[in-house]
Amino acid sequence: MKNLFRSVALVAVVFLGVQHVNAQQKIGHVNADEIFQLTPEFKTANDQLRTLNETKTKELQGMYEEFQKKQSDANEKYRSRSEANKETIDAELQVLGQELQNIEQRIQEVQRVAQEDLQKKQQELLTPIQTKVLNAINSVAKEKGYAYVLDTSAGNVIYFQGGEDISMDVRSKLGISADAQPVTPAVPAAGQPQQ
Repeated sequence: MKNLFRSVALVAVVFLGVQHVNAQQKIGHVNADEIFQLTPEFKTANDQLRTLNETKTKELQGMYEEFQKKQSDANEKYRSRSEANKETIDAELQVLGQELQNIEQRIQEVQRVAQEDLQKKQQELLTPIQTKVLNAINSVAKEKGYAYVLDTSAGNVIYFQGGEDISMDVRSKLGISADAQPVTPAVPAAGQPQQ
């Protein structure tokens, strides 16, 4: 009986101790995407990505223009086709048709390579910034004694009330002014060139 009493008392002490520890855990939240977009490094990377995207878009536009010109030439030749020049025009149309197919294949290849280049450049430029922001969040959380920090920008937090918003502390740690506004990304997340 005495052992049973000790066991119940031990369970009660452990249970109350766990409840006490849980009650003291601090929870904070932060909008990591916003802070990420406020960093000076992001603005620089964004400018580089915008320039690369514009360069790739211009290259593709030149190819589209070449394709449209050849297509227009083919249509003009087809309209001028008669019984007298049928064989000559048909041969020219066949050559133009092959050129159009070649240009179309080149356009598709350039689009694919452009997307890959943009994605690689995004990864190269943005990964170090993400690491820097995450390290700053972790540092603030440790300094302020938070057990959990939720990222409200991730979309996984459906509801939160309470806790502390540590965004300004993280901004301060990264040297971002309180009135700074996020920059709109130059390239969509998927890394596809803007049309």
